[in-house]
Amino acid sequence: MIQSYSECPSPAAALLQLARLKAGLSQRELAHRASVPTTMISAYERGKRQPSLTTLLRFIHAAGFELRMSLEPYDPHDDVLAALEAGRKRTERIRRDNQTEAWRRAAPVESAR
Repeated sequence: MIQSYSECPSPAAALLQLARLKAGLSQRELAHRASVPTTMISAYERGKRQPSLTTLLRFIHAAGFELRMSLEPYDPHDDVLAALEAGRKRTERIRRDNQTEAWRRAAPVESAR
């Protein structure tokens, strides 16, 4: 199934899943390292639960990483993209998603050297 831009995971869910995948861990392995039930990792990654910052840092550390944060001036580019997406008709979103999926599935062309 094609994931629409409006269905993006929360930042916490995305960070947790990224750390786990970069570490090459299953949800079960990360849960074991963090001493929590596997269902908890699953719920956080699916956005069913939102971890506190302390909990998120603990999970990222259990995956072998650290999260560094800094304050930066606000950049409204995400708001602009969200407004553009909200203005698209359903048929436009479907056509764009189908085109993106076709690009993902396309095989590279071998160069003739």
